[in-house]
Amino acid sequence: MVLIIDSRREHTLFDENNTAAENNEARYQLVVGCYYDYEFSNPDFSFDLGNEKIVQPHSRKHYMGRLAPNIYVGTLSLPVLQKGREAPITTITLEVQSIKSGYRDDYRDMLELITEKCTDLLLQANSPVSHYFDVDHSKDSRTLYQKFSFVKSVVASDEFVASVHRIVTAPVTKWSEISETKDVRQVRRLSNTNIKELVKGSKRTKLPEQHYIRNYGLTSLPERITAVRKIDSVDTPENRFVKHALETFLKFCSDINRVAPENSRLQKESSLLMSQLESQLHHSLFKEIARPTTLKLNSPVLQRKEGYRQVLRVWLMFDLAAKLIWTGGEDIYSGGKKDIATLYEYWLFFKLLEVLQSLFEIDPIGISDLIQPTTDGLNLKLKQGAFTALGGVYNSGSRKLQVRFNYNRSFGGKKEYPRKGSWTTTLRPDYTLSFWPNGILEDEAENQELIVHIHFDAKYKVANFMDYVRNDAEDLNLEKTENREGVYKNADLLKMHAYKDAIRRTGGAYVLYPGDKAIKQKGFHKIIPGLGAFPVRPSKLDSGIGELKGFIFEIVEHFINRTSQREKLAFSTYDIHKKEPKPGAELKEPLPEPFNANRDLLPDDTHVLVGFYKTQEQYDWIVKSNLYNFRSGTKRGSLLLDKETVGSRYLLLHTSGNTNSGDLWKIVSKGPRVFSEEDMIKKDYPSPKGSYLIVQIEKVTDSAFKDVQWDFRKLIGFTTGRGSGLPFTTSLSELMRVKVTS
Repeated sequence: MVLIIDSRREHTLFDENNTAAENNEARYQLVVGCYYDYEFSNPDFSFDLGNEKIVQPHSRKHYMGRLAPNIYVGTLSLPVLQKGREAPITTITLEVQSIKSGYRDDYRDMLELITEKCTDLLLQANSPVSHYFDVDHSKDSRTLYQKFSFVKSVVASDEFVASVHRIVTAPVTKWSEISETKDVRQVRRLSNTNIKELVKGSKRTKLPEQHYIRNYGLTSLPERITAVRKIDSVDTPENRFVKHALETFLKFCSDINRVAPENSRLQKESSLLMSQLESQLHHSLFKEIARPTTLKLNSPVLQRKEGYRQVLRVWLMFDLAAKLIWTGGEDIYSGGKKDIATLYEYWLFFKLLEVLQSLFEIDPIGISDLIQPTTDGLNLKLKQGAFTALGGVYNSGSRKLQVRFNYNRSFGGKKEYPRKGSWTTTLRPDYTLSFWPNGILEDEAENQELIVHIHFDAKYKVANFMDYVRNDAEDLNLEKTENREGVYKNADLLKMHAYKDAIRRTGGAYVLYPGDKAIKQKGFHKIIPGLGAFPVRPSKLDSGIGELKGFIFEIVEHFINRTSQREKLAFSTYDIHKKEPKPGAELKEPLPEPFNANRDLLPDDTHVLVGFYKTQEQYDWIVKSNLYNFRSGTKRGSLLLDKETVGSRYLLLHTSGNTNSGDLWKIVSKGPRVFSEEDMIKKDYPSPKGSYLIVQIEKVTDSAFKDVQWDFRKLIGFTTGRGSGLPFTTSLSELMRVKVTS
C-alpha cells in the first residue's frame, strides 16, 4: 500500500528528513491553511474520518480525497483503516507547519516567558502560595507533557545551552594544594611538618662528618619528605553547583521518560533532552568535579558571572516549573498539537502585565487566584474568565486615576442604559484596560460616562495587518470561503468594530499580532483612536512592545487632559441620557434644517425670548432700528440674565390684546448690551426711562416659520393679568408645541 499526497500550491509540501528528528516532528510536513490531494494505491485502504474537518474524502471513492489542515499546527496523526477490519492497521503522522518561518522559536520563547513569569510571581516574598511539593510524576499522566514542556522551555533554550558552553570553556578556578613526596634535596621551603619529618622520617641516610647540619644535632636525613604544591583547580563550589543542576535536570527527564507511554511524543522529546544533558555532562570538566556538600546560592560568581548567572536562574525556575500545570493546557499540548495561537494569547497576558506594571508602578494582584496549589503541583488558572490581574491608583501629579487590567472579562449583553455591559450580545475581549477618576465607584463611573475601556485581542495567525483591508467584491467572496475553513482576516477586524461599538464606554479596540506594521485609525480629532493593530512579536530582543507601551501612555495623557473632546463627548452623552424623555415630547413640526449656520439648531437647546411692546410707536422703533429693549435693574419686568436668556436665538413679540403671535425675530447679537437713557435718546427711542438691555434682531426669513402663529399664553413662563407683559424664556421645542393649527 502506497499513500500519495500532492500539494495544490507550490513549496508547501516538504521532506524534512534531516531536521525533523531533532525537533521531534514528523518527517513529511504540510503548511497550515493549504490544501492537499491524497490517494491510497489500494482501494481497500482509507483514512479514519474521526477528524472529518481535516480529512475530506471523495464522495464515492473513499480511498482518495483532500487534506485541509486549516488552523491546526503540530503533529497530525491520521489512523488508516482497511476494508473488513474495525481497528486501524497503522497511523500516518504528518507535521503541519505554521506560515511563520520562526514558529518553532516562537513556541519555545513564549513557553519560556510564561514559565519565567509564573515562577517570578511565586518567588515573591509576599506570595501566599507555598512552594514545598513532592510531586510524583507517575500519578497523573495528563499533566506530564505540560510539566515537561515548561521545564524544556528553559533547559533546552539556546540561552541555557550557550551558558553551559561558556562555563565549560572558561570555568572559574581556585588555587588548591596537593601533597606529594619529594627528594629531600629538592625541597626549597620547609614547613613545621617538614621539620618534624627531618627528625623522625624513615629511610634515612647518614650525613657526612663535615656536613653543617650535624651542628644542629642531626646525623642523618630521610630520603623523601612530604611537599605541598599549589595547582589551578576547577573543583569549585560554583562548578559543583552547575554539575548538580545538570544532573537534577537529567534525573527529571529520566523520570518523565520512564513513565511516558511507549513511542509517545513525550517519550521522544524527553529522550532528546536527555541526550543533550548527557552530552553536556560528558565534558571532561565535570569529571574533575566532586558532588556538592552544600549549595552556596549566594556566591557572587553564581549571581553575577556570565553563564553561571543564567544557570542559577534556570535552577531557581526549574523547581517550580517541574510542578507547574495549566488549567486549559490541554488546548496547547493534546495529541502533539502546537496551538501557537492560544499560547500567544497567554504569552501576551504576561507581556501586557509587565508593561502596565512598569507604566503605573502598580503591583499585580490576585496571585492566589492565578496560581493555586493542588495535590499534584501548582495549577496555573490563567484560562478562567474575568480575572483581574492589575488594579490600583495611578497618580499623574495633576489627576489620580483608577486603573484596572482584566483578562477575558465578559461584558453582559442586553442591559439597559446606563448600566455597564454591551448593547447587544455578551462580548469577551482577550484583554481589557479600564480607566476612571479615583474616588468614584466603578458602577457610578459607568453611569456618569466617566470610565473608558480599551480592548485588545491576540491574533497570532495574522501575518500582515494590511490583509484586513479588502476593497473589492472578489476579496469579500474569498473571505467568506476562508471563514468557513477556519481562516479569518476581515472577520477579526469586524470583531474589533463590535467591541468598540457594542461595549459601552469603549475608547478603542486593537488587534495584537506578531507582525511589523502598526495601524491606528482615529474616530474623531483628539478622541482616543478607535481601531487599529500593534505588532508584538515573541522575541526576546525585538518584540515591538515598546510602541504599544507608548500608545498606552498616550491614552493616559489623553485621559488626564480635562479639555479633550472625549471629556466633552462623555459629558454630552451623560447629559442627554440622564433624564428619560417625557411622554408626548416628540416634535414633528416643520423647522429649519440644521446645516451650515443652523448646524447647532437643536429644538430642546435652542431658546426663544418672549418679549412685550406697549405701543405702536415702540413697535415702529423696533422695526426701524432692528433693536429690542428690555428693562434692566431690579424693578418689576426687568430681564433675568441666565444662560438660556443670554444664549437665546429667537425673539417672539406680542402686545396687549394678542391671543396668538407670529411676530418672530432672529437675535443676531452675541448677547444683550446695556444702553443708558442718553443712549436711548440718541437712538430716538420714544420716552426712555432709565437704562435698558438691548439685543440686535432681524426678521426671520426661514420658510418653516412663514405664516405660523403660536399661542404663547400656553407656555410655562407666561403670566396672566398684570404680569402678561413680563419677558420670559422658553425653548424652541416648547414653542412649536403651542403652534396654532389652522
